[in-house]
Amino acid sequence: MRVRTRPIPPDRPRASRRGGSILIVVLVTLLFAAVALTLFIEKASDDLLVESRVAAARRLRLEAYSALETTLAVLQDFQIVNGSLRSPAEGWGDPLAWAGYVPAEGRAISVEFVDESGKLSLPRMTPSTLVELFKSWEIPQNDAEKLADALLQWMRPDYVPTSGFMPNYEDDPLPYVAPARPLRSFSELAAIDVVREAFFDPDGRPNAFWKRFTEAVSLLDFTQSNLNAVRPGVLAAYGFDSNQQTQLGDFLAGTGNYQTKGPGYFRTPAEAASILGSDVPPAVQGTSIGALRIIVTVLDSPSARSGYRLNVVVAPPGSTAKVVAQKATTKRPNTVVESPASPTATTAPAPPNNAAGGTGVGAQDQAPPLNYPFTILEIRENDEMPQPPADPTADSTVNPPVKA
Repeated sequence: MRVRTRPIPPDRPRASRRGGSILIVVLVTLLFAAVALTLFIEKASDDLLVESRVAAARRLRLEAYSALETTLAVLQDFQIVNGSLRSPAEGWGDPLAWAGYVPAEGRAISVEFVDESGKLSLPRMTPSTLVELFKSWEIPQNDAEKLADALLQWMRPDYVPTSGFMPNYEDDPLPYVAPARPLRSFSELAAIDVVREAFFDPDGRPNAFWKRFTEAVSLLDFTQSNLNAVRPGVLAAYGFDSNQQTQLGDFLAGTGNYQTKGPGYFRTPAEAASILGSDVPPAVQGTSIGALRIIVTVLDSPSARSGYRLNVVVAPPGSTAKVVAQKATTKRPNTVVESPASPTATTAPAPPNNAAGGTGVGAQDQAPPLNYPFTILEIRENDEMPQPPADPTADSTVNPPVKA
């Protein structure tokens, strides 16, 4: 009998390994493609978001300026009737509603006012006023003097410190020198020795003392603070007690003893004598607005998160408020300064002044002078939103860290 044997199939290990390698290569390729596609989508979404916000700002910009012009027109009407602008309690607190302004396409518009002349003018503050302002925050006398000295040495070239404190910025990791000119921005406070330790937390975020300082101090130059908008820090810096500050606040807001009368305002400094007394310093005897900040915010809808923000500071007619544009006066040694009058420099001739109807070239093409009722001191578009303090619940009695 013959026995038939089944043939053994040949082993194919090489073909199996080759198929597994191809599968791994395909999976790795798909993984890299998925990662690349995910990163591309994230970047594209960010780019599209930025472009959409830029497009929205460009679209809402015209609406914001229209609302601003309407607001200025309303303010001018009240100024003509009353002689000057004193307080929103006069009736111009909601100018768009007063003018019957209706935004287009269901947009939401808000107008806010900040009376810059109701603050302390930092370029004109004396060392004693600064010290009293810091002491009103329960800062010890020695630390208040150091803060005032550090701030004034940064702003004034010939200032002599009263506390003996002398900062040395040239020994910092990134050396620099004090500009010896008034502040142009509150962000400069982060560069001033002692002040940065007091007004910022270890992470560099503004704290409650920074918020108090920016609410009580203005970077504009003006001679008198408006009594109708003074902040508590302003009165404290001039030595008014807490009772006087409370009485004035109640009168202006229409609360407390003046609840039945509603918000009030002073027409003359003499009217404030019944509340503050007759010894009001000249620096806080103003009763008219010298510089008014107008903040116009436009949204596509009331629930929209992004929009357009217009921040403008104007000075009414007759105001002496101005922006300080002084250049830095501190110079490094061995610094070569080129002469502004170079032999090879050429200066373009000034155009003829035909505002009064002259007959110079192009006089017939010139528009007549515009008698604009306000002076524009500052315009900022879509500027950085004000940041909340790092610790909004911080107790005002906590002393800031001040270097020895």
